[in-house]
Amino acid sequence: MPTITIDNRQIHVPAGTKVIEAAERLGIVIPRFCFHPALGAVGACRVCAVAFVEGPVKGIQMSCMVDAQDGMVVSSSDAEAVDFRRHVIEFLMLNHPHDCPVCDEGGHCLLQDLTVAGGHGRRRYQGLKRTHRNQDLGPLVAHEMNRCIQCYRCSRFYQEVAGYRDLGVMGIGSRVYFGRSRPGVLESPFAGNLVDICPTGVYTDKPSRYIGRRWDFERQASVCIHCSLGCNLTASTRYRQVVRHEARPNSDVNGHFICDRGRYGYAYASADQRPRTAMQAGVPARTPQVLDRIRAAIQTVAGQSGAGSVALAASPRGSLETLAMVRKVCRQQGWRGPALVDTERQAHNLKTAVACLQPNLAVSMAGVAAARDVLVVGADPLNEAPMLALALRQVQRRGGCVTVIDPRGVQLPFDFDHWAVSPDTIGPLLRALVGEIGGGDTGPSAPTGAFDALPVAALAKQLNGSPRPVVVCGTDIVTDTEIGLAAELARLLCRTHIEAGLFYTLGGPNAFAAGLMEGPDVTSQSLVAGIETGAIRMLITVEQDLWAGFPNRSRLQAALAKLEHLVVLDYLDTPLNRQASFFVPTLPLYEYTGHWLNQEGRLQRARAVMAGGQPIRTSGHGDHPPRVFETRIPGGAPLAAWQAVARLAGDASLDDEPLPAAVLAAFHPAVGRPTADRTGRRIDLDLSASPSTGSAGLATHSHTQAPTDGIWLLLVDWTVGTERLSATAPALATLGGAPVGRLHPDTMARLQLAANQSATITTDAGQLTVTVEADARMAAGVMVVPRHHLLKWQVFGDTRVMVDGSQLTVEPVK
Repeated sequence: MPTITIDNRQIHVPAGTKVIEAAERLGIVIPRFCFHPALGAVGACRVCAVAFVEGPVKGIQMSCMVDAQDGMVVSSSDAEAVDFRRHVIEFLMLNHPHDCPVCDEGGHCLLQDLTVAGGHGRRRYQGLKRTHRNQDLGPLVAHEMNRCIQCYRCSRFYQEVAGYRDLGVMGIGSRVYFGRSRPGVLESPFAGNLVDICPTGVYTDKPSRYIGRRWDFERQASVCIHCSLGCNLTASTRYRQVVRHEARPNSDVNGHFICDRGRYGYAYASADQRPRTAMQAGVPARTPQVLDRIRAAIQTVAGQSGAGSVALAASPRGSLETLAMVRKVCRQQGWRGPALVDTERQAHNLKTAVACLQPNLAVSMAGVAAARDVLVVGADPLNEAPMLALALRQVQRRGGCVTVIDPRGVQLPFDFDHWAVSPDTIGPLLRALVGEIGGGDTGPSAPTGAFDALPVAALAKQLNGSPRPVVVCGTDIVTDTEIGLAAELARLLCRTHIEAGLFYTLGGPNAFAAGLMEGPDVTSQSLVAGIETGAIRMLITVEQDLWAGFPNRSRLQAALAKLEHLVVLDYLDTPLNRQASFFVPTLPLYEYTGHWLNQEGRLQRARAVMAGGQPIRTSGHGDHPPRVFETRIPGGAPLAAWQAVARLAGDASLDDEPLPAAVLAAFHPAVGRPTADRTGRRIDLDLSASPSTGSAGLATHSHTQAPTDGIWLLLVDWTVGTERLSATAPALATLGGAPVGRLHPDTMARLQLAANQSATITTDAGQLTVTVEADARMAAGVMVVPRHHLLKWQVFGDTRVMVDGSQLTVEPVK
C-alpha cells in the first residue's frame, strides 16, 4: 500500500487510489466538479489542481488524474495551486447566467459553494455570454443548459452507468451541448439522478420546482419502500408536505443512485384525497371514539363466535413495528392471522426464499454489481426492482456476462443473453444446470426437446469457471421449486468460489420480514375462505389494500358483504375504506420512525421527517398557514399503524412511541433489538430453525407441461403503474404508457390477433378486455398482462395461470 503525505498528514491507501480520494480519507476536501465517486475521473474541469512537492510527480497536477504513489508529498493549499483553481473557477463563470435568485439548485449548488470558497466574488468579464436553447426533457427533469460548466457528469452517468443513449454530448469547444437530439421525454428510468449528479443547475427537479430551497426543507434519512431493495434516500418536506426525494449514498445497497419510481413516488403521502379522519359507517368521528367502538365490536363478535372469528390482514408494505405488533396481538388475542400475502403460492415462495438465503450465500446489490457472471432466473429487473438493472449494467460494463432465463420480453439497458422459455421449462432447465455443475440425479427431467437448442452445458461451464458468479432469482412468476433450485445452484458454485452469491427479488419492502413469520401460512385467500364459510365474522385490515391486490375481486366483494364488521387501518384512499364499518387513518413512513428488512435481510431505519397533519397547501388553501388560529394541527389525528393495533387490543403499555424493543425482539430471534450498531447490517438467520431445503430447495410443486394448444397467462409488474404507492403519482402518470397485454408474434398469429387491437381474454375466473401488442423477445405460448391500476386484472385469480384452449379464449373485440 502506497504511503502518501498530504498537507503534512500521512496516510496509507490501496494501490490505484487517486490523490483526491486519499485526501478525502484525511478529511481534506479538494474542490471538484467532474470527479464523482461513482463515475471516476476524466480531468475535464481542472479545478482539483494541487501541488506535488516530492515524489515521482512534480508541479501542479490534477489530483483526480494521479494515482497515489509511495513517497508522494502533496500540498492542496500551495499558493500556486490555489491561484490556479481561482482562475479556473473564474473561467467557468464567464458564460454563467448568474441566476442564483431564481435557480432551484441554489442552496445545494456545488458551483455556488466553490465559487465562494475559491475567492471569485467580482465579475470582470464584460463581453457577450454564450447562450443555449433549453429542451423539454419530460415531467421529471427541467433543463437549463446556460448554467453548464462542461463537467460531463450527466453524459457519463446517463450513457456509461445507466446505459441509455438518448441524452449525451453534442457540439465542440465552447459550444458543447448536453441534451437530446430533439426535445422529448428521457427514456431512462434513472433519469432523475441527473438532478443529483449535476454540480450546477442544468438539471433540476421539475416536480419540486419553485416550492422551496434546501434550507426551507425538513430533511431526514429515509428508505425507499417502492420495491424490496430498500434503497437509501433523503426525504425533504415543507409545510407538512413531502416535496422531494434525493439519493442517499449507501455502498452496500444503492450506491449513489435511486430509480425514478423511488424518487418521484412519494405523492401518496401528501395527496389531497389521503384520508385523515376516522370514520364509522361513513360518518366522520374522533379517532379515540372509533377505536373504542371497534374494541366493543371485537368483544361482541369474539364473545359470540370465539376469538378465532376475528381475523387480521396486514401487508409487506407495513413497517417492522407494524408486523411485529400484528403478530403479537394475533397471538395474544387469539385472532386469526396475520395474513401478510394474498395467495398460498406467494407465502410458500417467501418462506422458501428466506430459508434458502443463508448468510454465506446472500449478496448485496453491491455484490451483484461486482460479479463477473450473473444468472437471472424468473425476474424482470427493470420492472420489478429497477436498481437491480443498474447493478447488472455494471457487470456488463466490466466485461461480465448476464444471462436471463424468463418467458417475458425482458429489457435491460445493455446486451445480455435471454433464454425465453415457457414457465414450465424454468425448473427443468435449472435442474439441468445443477446436474451439469454438481452431477447426480436432480429430479424430473424436462420434456423432450424443451431446451435442446440452449447451450446449457456451456452456461454451466461459464458459471463454474467464473471468478465471481451470482444467481439472481425472482419470486413472482416462479414456484418455490425454482427458488430452491436457484439456491442449490448458488450452493454448488460456493464449493469452488468464495465469492459466489444468491440474490432474490421479493414482493414488497418488508416481504423478507413476512417470510420470517413462523407457523402455518395464513393468506388473504384463506381469510376470504373463512369468511365464506362463516368462520370469520370480523376482518381487520392493516395497511393492506385488498381491493387493489386481491387476485379475485368478485369473490372478495361477495365475501366482504357477509362480514358483520370490516375495519380498515390505512393511509391510502381506496374503495375498501368506503366499504368499511370502521376506518382509522394511519401514518406513512415520513411521519414516524420505523424499521424495514430489505430482500437480503438488511435491517434499515426510516426516520420521521415531519409531524403528521394536513399540508398547509390544503389546510390554508394555498402556500400560507390558515388564517384562523388553532391549537391543534389540522388532520393530525392519525396514529402509526402499530399504535392503532395496540389500542385495538387494549394494550395501554404499548401506546407511546417508540415501540418497546422487546416487541421487535420477539418478532423473530434473528431480528432482535434494532440498536444503532445493528441498523444497516444484514441480520443473521438461525438456520437450524429453518425448513430443510434438501438438494433441490423446498420443492413442493411438481413439474407440469402446458398442453400444445394451451397458453400461460402471467400477471406481472411494470416499472410505473403497478406498484401500489407510486401508481398514481402525478409526476410518473404519463411515463408508463397505457396498459397492454403482450404475446409472441407466433402466438398472436395462432390466436388470430393483430397488433394494437383490443382483445377479450376469457377464463373460468372472469373476463378482461385489453389492447395486445407483439413482442418477439417473449416465449411462445405466453401472454403477459400487467397488474396495472387502470386494469381490472383481478379476474384471473393468480400471478401465473396455465390453461388449455377449452378454458381460455383470447379473441378480438368486434
